[in-house]
Amino acid sequence: MIDAMDKAAGLSPDDALFNARRFRPEFVQGAELCRLSVLTPANGLGLETALRVALAHRIAALNADQVLIAEYGAKLAELQPTEQLLALAHGATDLDEPLATIARHVDLITLTPIEAEARHIALLAQAGLNNPQIVALSEVIAFVNFQTRVATGLRLMRSA
Repeated sequence: MIDAMDKAAGLSPDDALFNARRFRPEFVQGAELCRLSVLTPANGLGLETALRVALAHRIAALNADQVLIAEYGAKLAELQPTEQLLALAHGATDLDEPLATIARHVDLITLTPIEAEARHIALLAQAGLNNPQIVALSEVIAFVNFQTRVATGLRLMRSA
């Protein structure tokens, strides 16, 4: 089975790297289950799937990952997002709250995580996010940044 990481890296079952990933099937399965639970959870905790996919698109763009930008862009289009979510996905910061604060936080954690401080979490709470939502947002940010790095690494290994 081809998973999302294989797709992002351009791997197919006849690639040696595809088969090498299967030496640790728990990592392949774990990454796929993580992706599903972060982007399309059974309980979205008030963070709808369209928002999560818009954030994934934004993070892919911040990482300049063209494959994931296209993938998340297509998924977002299927969800018929609002204008605000489209703007969020495409890098806007002049958004209604809480999206403006979420956008700034995503950008901070993706581009300059070393600058993140506890006060940035407090800003999310002030914008109306509760603790479970802040954790869920953190999971989306962490996973998509992880996904871009693994996909980039796999592409580099494939091209070598």
